[in-house]
Amino acid sequence: MSKNNTRKTAPKGKIVRRLGANIFGNQKYDKLLSRKATPPGGQPRRHGKQSIYGLQLQEKQKIRFSYGVSERQLHKVYTLAKKMEGVTGSNMLILLESRLDNVVYRLGFCTTRPQARQLVCHGHFAVNGRKVDIPSARVSAGDVISIRENSKDMKVLKENLEVASAVSQPAWLSLSGTEGTVLRLPERSEIVCLADEQVVVEYYAK
Repeated sequence: MSKNNTRKTAPKGKIVRRLGANIFGNQKYDKLLSRKATPPGGQPRRHGKQSIYGLQLQEKQKIRFSYGVSERQLHKVYTLAKKMEGVTGSNMLILLESRLDNVVYRLGFCTTRPQARQLVCHGHFAVNGRKVDIPSARVSAGDVISIRENSKDMKVLKENLEVASAVSQPAWLSLSGTEGTVLRLPERSEIVCLADEQVVVEYYAK
């Protein structure tokens, strides 16, 4: 592994079991959560009462892994959310939801956030007609996200669109063919989050 690669990776199944939540949204991980926390060939692990710091760290990791962001990126989001009007925790989630890779995922162009992040990086999407290959790029109300012309025949995108066209998108987004429109930014009540964002705010506020 390159010394310049600072992103730590771990099997997703282990991350799901450690955090106790299916943060990746893949149904195959639901079975892992129903298993007993017993190591192979061993006795069930005994855990003491979780500390406040441990809880805060766990909730932060849930958000990090759910949205596929680094520690540095999440802290940057917190700092920006803190400067905005309103509730800092809610602002954090709204900022994360307005990332381009997440919007591509929410529109149904991709089935998972990791897939969305990868395809955005490869330049398969445009925002208001201009190619954008930065997953963390933030969209605004009125922006139009579309599949680029030379990417419309990609098998994975065509298959995903067939499914997306048959289901409803979040109320703050609209899908028409190979184009999606950000009608407005989401409200906190519209965001499904497996973590307690207020606990994460408390973690960073120390």
